[in-house]
Amino acid sequence: MALLSRAPVPALTRRSGPYTAPPSAPPQFGRHIRHAVAYGPAPFSAAVAAVPRAPASRPLSARPARSALACHAELVVAAPSKTVLGFLGIGIMGVAMTRNLIKAGYQVVVWNRNPDKCKALAEEGAQVAASPREAVAAATYTFAMLSDPEAALHVALRAGDGAVAGLAPGKGYVDVSTVDAATSRTIASAVRAAGAAFLEAPVSGSKGPAEQGKLIFLTAGDEALFTAVSAPLDAMGKAKFFLGAEGAGANMKLVVNMVMGAMMASFAEGLALADKVGLRQQDVIDVIGLGAIAAPMFALKGPAMAKRAYAPAFPLKHQQKDMRLALALGDEVAQPLPTAAAANALYVAARRQGLGDSDFSAVLEAVAEQQAAAGQQ
Repeated sequence: MALLSRAPVPALTRRSGPYTAPPSAPPQFGRHIRHAVAYGPAPFSAAVAAVPRAPASRPLSARPARSALACHAELVVAAPSKTVLGFLGIGIMGVAMTRNLIKAGYQVVVWNRNPDKCKALAEEGAQVAASPREAVAAATYTFAMLSDPEAALHVALRAGDGAVAGLAPGKGYVDVSTVDAATSRTIASAVRAAGAAFLEAPVSGSKGPAEQGKLIFLTAGDEALFTAVSAPLDAMGKAKFFLGAEGAGANMKLVVNMVMGAMMASFAEGLALADKVGLRQQDVIDVIGLGAIAAPMFALKGPAMAKRAYAPAFPLKHQQKDMRLALALGDEVAQPLPTAAAANALYVAARRQGLGDSDFSAVLEAVAEQQAAAGQQ
């Protein structure tokens, strides 16, 4: 599967029928399936809990194709050396994404719950803010990469120094976290109430693509903001999709990560079965890599899995969180997901083994534990 080039890629746009890429888009546009979330959990404050949540889902036919800005302030197009950007959440993904923005020539103001994680970026030219509000107030457009819905809501909406408190007309808030659609809509409502623009932009890609600037952005919300931050998105990624009203990007990300999680669980079972019947796991990896089910993920993760090594690129606890959110989405729309449910059970078992901070490929250990338990019966 060929990688997309770093050249700007036309956005996927919503029309009156199915989504179609512009004629200039390359044939392999948007095929890669990767993921990212970073930043540890944050407390879910009473102030956040008091914010009314948006409806969990709406029929697609009832949603506008594109969101309109609540305000009419003009959004300037972001440009290196001219636009100050904010970045909230300096974890595995946030540090790599911010570094690429600095390399592209943007002045970046960063904030993280643990300020020590900002030190390396400060040495590279970033300014460090004392709160989300301070970072957002100093920037024209702010990106947020947070670990889960609770953290995303808390950082955006917490009383006094939350991100929304620093917003004003002419500013924009781009949430690149992986959250459910209802969370995204709740944050969008608060952002627009402050007169600013909102874009959800969860990413497909993990640590390596983030470092290489090869993420895929699945965006939805205010199209004017999508246009305004096009250049920063290109600095961090190889492709970007605009999917319509907020919620569409969040749902797309959950679908992608659900498939990825099920693929990894099945791959782990295959490696375990091969070992049980006396096959070399590396041979299995090589055979799969030459066939119709070859996937970059298998080629990347397989050799380390065969050595039972799980250096975190995408923590297992985040993969399990995404499986949980995808299953909840399926329940909302009455879509049975038995394969995803079975895979989620393995990730839950792996977390119980203390592997939440290991790479999600450590799901192999949950399979191995089941194998050992079956052997004792």
